[in-house]
Amino acid sequence: MKLILARLTQFARCFPKGHLMACAALFGLLSAAVILPTSGATPDKEPAVRALTLPAPKARAVSEQASTTPAETAQRDDFHWREITVSPGDTLSRLLQAEGVSAGQVHRLVTADKRLAALTNIRPGDVLRVAIDDAQQLVALEHRISRVESLHAEYTEESWAVREEKRDYERQVRYAQATITDSLFLSAQRAGMNDNLIMQMVNIFAWDVDFVLDIRQGDSLEVLYEELYLDGEQVGTGNILMANFNNRDRRLTAFRYETQEGNIEFLDIAGNSLRREFIRTPVEFARISSRFNPNRRHPVLNTIRAHRGVDYAAPTGTPIRATGDGRVEFAGVRGGYGNVVIIRHGQQYSTLYAHMNSFARGIRAGVRVRQGQTIGTVGMTGLATGPHLHYEFLVNGTHRDPLTVQLPKARGVADEERRDFLVYANRLRNQMALHAEAFTLAKNF
Repeated sequence: MKLILARLTQFARCFPKGHLMACAALFGLLSAAVILPTSGATPDKEPAVRALTLPAPKARAVSEQASTTPAETAQRDDFHWREITVSPGDTLSRLLQAEGVSAGQVHRLVTADKRLAALTNIRPGDVLRVAIDDAQQLVALEHRISRVESLHAEYTEESWAVREEKRDYERQVRYAQATITDSLFLSAQRAGMNDNLIMQMVNIFAWDVDFVLDIRQGDSLEVLYEELYLDGEQVGTGNILMANFNNRDRRLTAFRYETQEGNIEFLDIAGNSLRREFIRTPVEFARISSRFNPNRRHPVLNTIRAHRGVDYAAPTGTPIRATGDGRVEFAGVRGGYGNVVIIRHGQQYSTLYAHMNSFARGIRAGVRVRQGQTIGTVGMTGLATGPHLHYEFLVNGTHRDPLTVQLPKARGVADEERRDFLVYANRLRNQMALHAEAFTLAKNF
């Protein structure tokens, strides 16, 4: 130790005495700064490294404050709400008057806005929430129209402010496939598809497939569709996003696509519309009892008389659909046709629907109808041996076989957005392939 101190002393003598004193003073100050606590500090046992907590951004704080409107604040703090479930025989007036609301207030409520006027049509099971102040004045009302829709009304400044709210579903993509062994409906239901999905698929391919005549055992289908959830609970099914249908030697594919104009179309992989200007059959899932035949013997007159249309046997009252957009040219009684509707579709096409039991409300000459719109019901008026629809399809005034006539196609996706559609369609195809592979693996596991 003495040897070390002697060498340090010898080393220090190499430096000026002033420099050595300055270094000693600096070392003393640094030691004091490290060892002694700062004024007012309290020693603790917390770790030297702490999580950094940042204050909420000011812009967000302002936004959250602004989202709570004065009306909503009043609704929480001042209103006394009561929930009422509508029972059979209840009316809005009776329910509100039972809460102390005068008949005059009820009248002012339902006449203030057409949306509030609909409250007079409340049904058993509907839920109303009403807020009444201490003076027995109705100050707010909520009508839960469905699990996702509600109507809100609040009385402010001697008038009713009305708003509608609609909750968004949580949507999850699901997959289903089926091979037809008996009927389309039964086979699809066994695959887990509900009636909503089956009818969507039928409507998607209705222009290319006659679901009465064209279905065969061994045909198959697969769909990519949405399941709808609210608060973590499945509440239904949404839209079919993509569908494949293998019918005999044909493979049909459809993609649901929303155009830039906001229209919903079902397109093939090239962007062409699957929709035709006409649907193939005017009555869903009916049996064909007589085909287009120029030499048919009439079942009532027992003479050879051309049958220039197709007969669809169905129970009386079955809805009849217009097969295309057009204008009603005639609606009334015409000889052996009985009750008949004739629709003109532009300059080239017209359709005829005969032996109808009744006409739909508003169906008369000059009225425009949309494709798929119900125009009447099946019956057996005129010369008919049983309830059925006689359907004719004319091109430039000439009768054509409705089952085989080439139907004109609707316009597909616009050229300027075809590229976007192809990207979207390929994404859906990849999704479909992944789901199909997973389904096959799970089935064989």
